Amino acid sequence: MSKKITGYDVGALMYCPANMHGAIADALQREQFARPFSLAFCLEDTVREEHVEEAERALYHTLEQITAALQAGSFYLPLIFIRVRSPQQLHKLAGLYGRFSPVLTGFILPKFFLDNCGAYIKAIQDIKRQTGPGYLYMPIFESAAMIDLRYRYERLAQVRECLDAVADQILNIRVGGNDLCHAFGLRRHVSDTIYEIRPVASLLADVAATFIPRYVVSGPVWEYYAGSGWEEGLRRELEQDLLCGFVGKTVIHPNQIPVVNDCLKVSPTDYQDACRILNWDPASAQLVSSSAEATRMNEYNTHFRWAERMLRLAQVYGVREETERTGQGEGRL
Repeated sequence: MSKKITGYDVGALMYCPANMHGAIADALQREQFARPFSLAFCLEDTVREEHVEEAERALYHTLEQITAALQAGSFYLPLIFIRVRSPQQLHKLAGLYGRFSPVLTGFILPKFFLDNCGAYIKAIQDIKRQTGPGYLYMPIFESAAMIDLRYRYERLAQVRECLDAVADQILNIRVGGNDLCHAFGLRRHVSDTIYEIRPVASLLADVAATFIPRYVVSGPVWEYYAGSGWEEGLRRELEQDLLCGFVGKTVIHPNQIPVVNDCLKVSPTDYQDACRILNWDPASAQLVSSSAEATRMNEYNTHFRWAERMLRLAQVYGVREETERTGQGEGRL
């Protein structure tokens, strides 16, 4: 791909089992899904251990089909990732699937924490030495080992220090809402957001505080995709995601993709203010001014990082029309 991929480009990351055979390749060719989106082939939670090798072979065939289809004609190719089960499998598949590097963006590293981060980082460094820096990686923070309040901050800081050794290859950091809910035996209803499950929300806030200053961090999966209230619930949670600094969403059904993309659009007011802040006159004696709509204050020193974030989102997902509305208000972030 010619343009540099950033964590903002991942957006709606749709999961599917790695052993779906050719169904997903056919759907990509027919461009059945709203775009933009990204695609994750899962070899972990969605595949029984005794069927892993079979799933690896099926995934090889799927990547072969996608590669051949691209050679035969053009269609929208999402960023494609593989969710592995272990550092050993990562090392194995990086070599085995090397011929598919034109279509395979990288790998997802589940339950990433102190017990396995060293092995994952070593695998990333070994793969880079052997094949070059082509692959990108997305660790998932979903381990129950994060729960213990006595050591949480220290352990998160240690993991961040380890991860910084390969920061140039970390595209996006993900959080596992369902795994964390499972640790407490909890599950949200369609009318609840993850932020109303306070023990889990506390964990997500700590991950955000630790990693968002350096990395793009994506929001947890929303498990409803049909029935009464699913879209309204997803929109509410996406609004909370964005307010907490999370960008993007793991999705489990094509229905969810256009909702995520719509919510990632930037409001006209935010876009105008972001442009003003990033185009501030360096010769100006004042570093504060009124917003585009004269309703709030813009201050360069405290808002330029926010402004950079708004423009990156606008470049990928666009600016909301003045007449558009989200489920909870006027398209604000």
